[in-house]
Amino acid sequence: MSDVGVFVSDDYEKDFFESNIEEETRENGESTEKKLKIIKVIFWILCLAIFGEFIAYKFVLPCFSSPKVTVSGEKYYTAQEIAEKLLVMDNINWLRFDVDQAMAILSSDAAIENVSVEKVFPDKINIRVKERDAVAVTFIVENGHTYPVAIDKTGVLYKEVGGKTNFELPIISGLPVEYMAGGMRIPSTYRPLIDQINKIEKLSQNYFAGISEICVVSKDSGNYELEIIPSNSKVKVLTDRKLNEEALTNMMIVLDVLDSINADVSELDLRYGSVSIK
Repeated sequence: MSDVGVFVSDDYEKDFFESNIEEETRENGESTEKKLKIIKVIFWILCLAIFGEFIAYKFVLPCFSSPKVTVSGEKYYTAQEIAEKLLVMDNINWLRFDVDQAMAILSSDAAIENVSVEKVFPDKINIRVKERDAVAVTFIVENGHTYPVAIDKTGVLYKEVGGKTNFELPIISGLPVEYMAGGMRIPSTYRPLIDQINKIEKLSQNYFAGISEICVVSKDSGNYELEIIPSNSKVKVLTDRKLNEEALTNMMIVLDVLDSINADVSELDLRYGSVSIK
């Protein structure tokens, strides 16, 4: 039986340990790299989840909620009153909001001259209105009741907001209007009178402050004349269809003269370019 001896040099032992260290280092590096990749993946998944939630709350969910309505241009109505007119619509969210239907509803109000409706993503509805400005007032009898109706510069009749008419405006009586329908206009024959009144109201002097009523006297020929009732005089003034600054100035001068001499006059006729009294 023989003995066998194994000799391991110092260099071999050194290489063996170095190789083991390198292998462990490489395995540790690979493990660390895998962990970093996993962390990055998790990080980006969380970022996408947060971004998706932001998009959902910022843009998606508002589209399915009640729209936020803003109103501009209102003068006599309040923004809330205009917005409430759209409550009859079956629009529970922004996506289902019908712009054409909203414009039709608001345009049906005779007191509104013009309206625009715009949808703004994701949940806004912008409404801009232009309301009518009254230049005169007339009265209509309906179902046994008499109530004031405003007339704008184009002759459109409408009930002013809240049913309150500005009584500082000139009152016109005798217009052949027997009923009231939203947005209807007075007959074309009498629209020049409204245009003349609108121009006079823009003058610096308030001529209508001295006039209680303007009566329209229709003629068989289809034309008409005017009968003016001054507010501070018992004299009735007859004039033709030309109602302008010159005619009103002449009327005021003659009335002042009659008042200064205390004349017993019941009627002043300024038709046909002459002055006559009764």
